Amino acid sequence: MQKLPLKIGLIGVGFWGENHLRVFNQLGVLKIFCDLDKKLIKERKKEYPQVLATTNFSEILKDKSIKAVVIATPAATHYKLAKKSFKAGKDVFIEKPLALKIEDGRKLVSLAKKRKKVLMVGHLLHYHPAIVKLKEIIKKGELGEIRYICSNRLNFGKLRREENVLWSFAPHDISLILDILGVPKKILAIGKAYLQKDILDTTLTVLEFEKNQTAHIFVSWLNPFKEQKLSIIGSKKMVVFNGVKNELKSYSHRVKNGKNNNLEAIKAKGMVVKISLKEPLMEEARHFLECIKERKTPKTNGEEGLEVLKILNYCQKSIMKNKFINL
Repeated sequence: MQKLPLKIGLIGVGFWGENHLRVFNQLGVLKIFCDLDKKLIKERKKEYPQVLATTNFSEILKDKSIKAVVIATPAATHYKLAKKSFKAGKDVFIEKPLALKIEDGRKLVSLAKKRKKVLMVGHLLHYHPAIVKLKEIIKKGELGEIRYICSNRLNFGKLRREENVLWSFAPHDISLILDILGVPKKILAIGKAYLQKDILDTTLTVLEFEKNQTAHIFVSWLNPFKEQKLSIIGSKKMVVFNGVKNELKSYSHRVKNGKNNNLEAIKAKGMVVKISLKEPLMEEARHFLECIKERKTPKTNGEEGLEVLKILNYCQKSIMKNKFINL
């Protein structure tokens, strides 16, 4: 008996969902997409006339030929949509964050296990060729002991009402930092809302780890220009990933004792690290399909998404109480 081709449904085709629409369509697995905005559906159908479309999520849930769903809707809807999808027997990919409440995240992880379904969270950085290479460099010990990590994720827009900039921008960096340094022991976060009441436009987070390691995450959607920079400082080398330029560079800066026992910083020329030109979102989508077909656990699975969700909640708590939060 011939095995039927894998088919998936996409929920949400807005700002980021449109990218999933393109990628999964190119992979030849997208059967239908869903959105509540009829005008938006009409626009997307012009570009993808061969793909079915609906405003009724239940149509996707009832279709037994659809084995998995991709959820690219506002974060507040993630839990409800994913829960219904699991109960309908679908594997699930959820754009970050996993959910807004820790308890909801736990329920989704538990439900996926109970139903023996794939649960993957869209922490895109892990699938970026530059980050894959960066992890290889760290694993080989080329940086030496990691001392601290600094991340800037800044832009002008896109402004949101459903979630603040911490929840919108920071999950990617939190996910990667947890993967490199583990779970922090202490968190301090500060933030300010300028445009909308109680919706933070800029936040600065400090994560403290064992072995005197720290990480700083600065996010803002009120910056005059776009910046995505991740710097990892080691005892042997420093590496910087520039997401805007799609460039990875290593620096062999060093410090030596100068005259009168004064420390002297010796700078070295940055060396470009060769990376592949694969599209991160396409690599992420391929990984999801591979996990479905082979019934294996994703790199960014539900448990990983839950850990990121916990850190986001601790950050929010720190901002509200204006003090360090001990984990």
